[in-house]
Amino acid sequence: MPAKKSKKGPTKGSGGKGRRSLEAKKGTLPAEQRHWYDGKQRSKAIRRATAEGSGTQARSPHTDTDRRRIDSDLLVGRNPVLEALRAGMPASRLFLSNSLDSDDRVNEAARLAGEQNVEVLEVTRAELDRRCESSGQPGAVHQGMVLRVRPYRYQLPEELLERSLGSDAPPLIVALDGVTDPHNLGAIARSAAAFNADGLLIPERRAAGVTATVWKTSAGTLARLPIAQATNLTRALETFKKAGLFVVGLDADGDALITDLDLAGGPLVVVVGSEGKGLSRLVRESCDVVASIPIGNAESLNASVAAGVSLYEVARLRAAQNS
Repeated sequence: MPAKKSKKGPTKGSGGKGRRSLEAKKGTLPAEQRHWYDGKQRSKAIRRATAEGSGTQARSPHTDTDRRRIDSDLLVGRNPVLEALRAGMPASRLFLSNSLDSDDRVNEAARLAGEQNVEVLEVTRAELDRRCESSGQPGAVHQGMVLRVRPYRYQLPEELLERSLGSDAPPLIVALDGVTDPHNLGAIARSAAAFNADGLLIPERRAAGVTATVWKTSAGTLARLPIAQATNLTRALETFKKAGLFVVGLDADGDALITDLDLAGGPLVVVVGSEGKGLSRLVRESCDVVASIPIGNAESLNASVAAGVSLYEVARLRAAQNS
């Protein structure tokens, strides 16, 4: 049986019959103006964050960037909050739990906030937990008090040097060579304040900076202890040396023992190396002396522990020289 011939001929046009339906058509909208754009961008951001292992959901492109910045600067806990308010640290809001058991610290914090025109808000503990989590401090023990602080203002190395030279006691500055753990930075700040150091000197890059974690670890001592940032730590140490300060580095393979440091009574910079590598080559070469801490079975000490022990020894040696 012969195959049937197709009756389909050439495709016919409309002959102009549909031209009215094409009139007054607008141009194609840019992607960002289409109704689906925001949702698609959010999905991309979430997928990208997941792929990078961030573990947190990306924010909407329209999230208020100022709120993101402020929420990352939350100080939690009664002692750190009270210390910050006592020192007049710039803050915008004090959050108090509405189920808070009041004590002297709470009352003083509320009073100081009022005197400094810091807004005081009563919120639920769940709200405080949420704010801590959104600022990168999930599970933080806020003790019913959270303070929203403004970004920390670092000093210039020259400002720190001038401050130390103007004190009655011989200058004592603690420099950190690449310490990246904020807990170590906070603990070192606490030891520096306890042993009357004039301040800390840290690198601007590849090092921990002042965060809410550092504030909490320092127990609020950063309200009284200045921190200077140096774009080049080695160059800053050379400037300090020209001003008459001796630079002592801490290292397990030091040339001297910190317990026998003759330079302790003079103007001093104590340099603490990073957690893993210790002192970098250029910083080590800038030191007048590299000293070690006599220890027993342990191979090395944590950076913050080494700083605390060394600052205690400096204080002890100075006291002995003055007696």
